[in-house]
Amino acid sequence: MAHLGSRRRRALALPVGLALTVSLGFLPAASASAAPAGGPAPVVTDGPKLSYVVNTYGGVLTAKSVAKAIDRAGGTVVTTYDRIGVTVATSQNPDFAKTVRKTPGVLSAGATRTAPLPSQSTTDIGAPQELTAEQVEAATAAAAKASASSRSAASGSAAADEPDPLEPLQWDLPAIKADQAHKVSLGSPEVTVGVIDTGVDDTHPDLAPNFDRAASVNCVSGKPDTTDGAWRPTAEESPHGTHVAGEIAAAKNGIGVTGVAPGVKVAGIKASTPAGYFYAEAVVCSFVWAAEHGIDVTNNSYYTDPWYFNCLNDPDQRALVDAITRATRYAETKGTVNVAAAGNENYDLASRSITDSSSPNDSTPGERVIDPAKCFDIPTQLPGVVTVSSTGAKGLKSSFSNHGLGVIDVSAPGGDSTAYQPPAPPATSGLILGPLPGGRWGYMAGTSMASPHVAGVAALLKSTHPHASAAAIKALLKVQATPVVCPEAYDINGDGEIDAVCTGGKRHNSFYGAGLVDALAAVRK
Repeated sequence: MAHLGSRRRRALALPVGLALTVSLGFLPAASASAAPAGGPAPVVTDGPKLSYVVNTYGGVLTAKSVAKAIDRAGGTVVTTYDRIGVTVATSQNPDFAKTVRKTPGVLSAGATRTAPLPSQSTTDIGAPQELTAEQVEAATAAAAKASASSRSAASGSAAADEPDPLEPLQWDLPAIKADQAHKVSLGSPEVTVGVIDTGVDDTHPDLAPNFDRAASVNCVSGKPDTTDGAWRPTAEESPHGTHVAGEIAAAKNGIGVTGVAPGVKVAGIKASTPAGYFYAEAVVCSFVWAAEHGIDVTNNSYYTDPWYFNCLNDPDQRALVDAITRATRYAETKGTVNVAAAGNENYDLASRSITDSSSPNDSTPGERVIDPAKCFDIPTQLPGVVTVSSTGAKGLKSSFSNHGLGVIDVSAPGGDSTAYQPPAPPATSGLILGPLPGGRWGYMAGTSMASPHVAGVAALLKSTHPHASAAAIKALLKVQATPVVCPEAYDINGDGEIDAVCTGGKRHNSFYGAGLVDALAAVRK
């Protein structure tokens, strides 16, 4: 089939008190090594300055002891998350991680990058396709005319039943019955969704009414920065986070588009560097922040740089899996539902092997064959995280979407090439429409766009069941999903060749998991 982009994570332009005193449940047991005998070797500090995560048994005393070891190894502590036993540090000692791993109380330690260089790793394909002023004006005029006609026929319907001007172009909302759900409930302002992403433009008219400033933060350094506006992207940064936030909670206010849950709050948790890196220290910071600031749902449309898959037999990569698993679990114990995009290479994540040619993406990638049962895309493949595949306007798995039996939990609209899956009129594009920074709107596609639809439905569920646990909300997402059967033959581009193989039954399969999420079911008690 046609290649859709050089990376899996770009928007479509197509024709406890977590006492973690044991090793992770799905990892082999790890033990700390004794400190080497004899005097310490001279510390070299002329290497590149890298960030590290150091994972310990937890507790303040252990953290203090490890902090001293970090200093002796030529490192500097950035911050320590005692609640999950993770310390973020920087060092220019090339042997820093190797040295610190020998410290009593340290379970794992590893570099979060291979070079201090930029990369991009969001789960969308290509670049946004911005709506022109003429297109916005035409859509607004058409919506106003249709709304007036509808009011006349209904003799004065409620304003909440009227679509926002650009909503007729959003084929994705009726696909999951969100348009019907909005007649019952828009969601509760007591529910907040945290968008762990490239930053959110809270000044956008579609987002300003629902933005939660108190729950927003910049976590890029690995330490929370609560400076006012620190969560926003600069003009040079990706619009990705703003688009995602709008898909979840764009206000139903007569302007622009409508979110899946237009009555809930949305918070910006900026986790990517200006160049697009999502490093482990920022991701850990983001989940801990969400856990401790009343965030009910997080959306994660990215993978953690620099490794597409993090293999447990590599000490650096294992440390990243360890640290982020601790953070996601901590968030869930605090009631947060974590939702993540499955990725865009049309990979079968349940296969025996995958060829990864993009890692590490911050230096020189090399081709390697990995076992996805031992090498993980994080946070997507971590225990407890809701993994989302993407569908197009015709309801089929998007041409780019990763899949996998037992890996995909649910599916949602993420768009596809209009040539492959054209929408029904008046929608014209098979991509997903959402806000862009600076009061603009545009189309994007990818599993990045599917995940926020699920986060939005999870927010509606939390609005309906405010006392439900994270586990209960996740269960409802699956139970209420509309089952989608495997296609007889998946030849999305019609070239006579099978592009992916769907396995499993009607109630659970490799393409759609438990099925397409259902927003209407979510608002019914």
